[in-house]
Amino acid sequence: MSRYPIGPLDLSGLRTIPLADRGGKVRVEDFAKPHTPGAGLVHLLDSLPRILAADSLRLVIEALRQAKERRRAIVWAMGGHVIKCGLAPVLLDLAQRGYATAFAMNGSAAIHDFEIALCGQTSEDVEAVLPDGRFGAAEETGRHMNEAIAEGAERDLGMGEALGLRLEGIAAPRFRPFSLLANAYRAGVPVTVHVAVGTDTPHTHPAVNAAALGAATHRDFRLFCSLVAGLDEGGVFLNTGSAVVMPEVFLKAVSAVRNLGLPLRNFTTVNLDFLQHYRPRVNVVERPHAGAGGRGIALTGHHEILVPLLAALLAECEL
Repeated sequence: MSRYPIGPLDLSGLRTIPLADRGGKVRVEDFAKPHTPGAGLVHLLDSLPRILAADSLRLVIEALRQAKERRRAIVWAMGGHVIKCGLAPVLLDLAQRGYATAFAMNGSAAIHDFEIALCGQTSEDVEAVLPDGRFGAAEETGRHMNEAIAEGAERDLGMGEALGLRLEGIAAPRFRPFSLLANAYRAGVPVTVHVAVGTDTPHTHPAVNAAALGAATHRDFRLFCSLVAGLDEGGVFLNTGSAVVMPEVFLKAVSAVRNLGLPLRNFTTVNLDFLQHYRPRVNVVERPHAGAGGRGIALTGHHEILVPLLAALLAECEL
């Protein structure tokens, strides 16, 4: 016999309802369909379940298609991992097909892309070179990037445009096709670069000009604000692989645009990452739509799979 002063609740009088009357959020008509070999990506998209992330993927594709059709801004923001995963050719193809009207990078993305343009490789082995202080000490990276930024600041250029201009003269012809900075500059597609002083390896190089660094990235912030204003009524902002810098920059740009009285409503934001971090969730997916309409979507997956898949589906849906 139990020592407890309270006994189990008697559930014999609990009222039940018929299962058919209860209903359910998951129904068989929303289930996945087996893929037919040779049917193509459009069939694959249609075969996915109409549940959760699969439906979110469809929403992203439709938002991008409508933004292109309505000639609204489509801005891709990214962290360094996106470039390190070899996605610049995919992003450039998206721009050529009208699914990217501008790009925004944090500092690490710009560094990796710049190094790819110079020598076709990037991403040093930090553990191997940190013990003796060689981490971030590449001469060409620090020298050329800092000189480009300083010269660009003198000409009232933002960091992204200044780096693209420098690569016009120094990018290796063999590796130029793989650089987002170089090819976006050549095509006239805006690229902004947003740095926090001290976070990027060129900031330790003897050639660094702190005043130019601040001026160039602040000009890019103001250009980014103009790009964000273009999201109004149907644009799409995608944050890919930046957990802190780009979500923070985006939220400040949203506020600045609205503070100046410019309309910014009913647009779509997307966070693509292999982890859904706090800042992208609140600053990209949730807060920008408070009282302003639109939709925020989070898709979780590896960039090297998710971005090419999204691009391929967009291409196939056009056929």
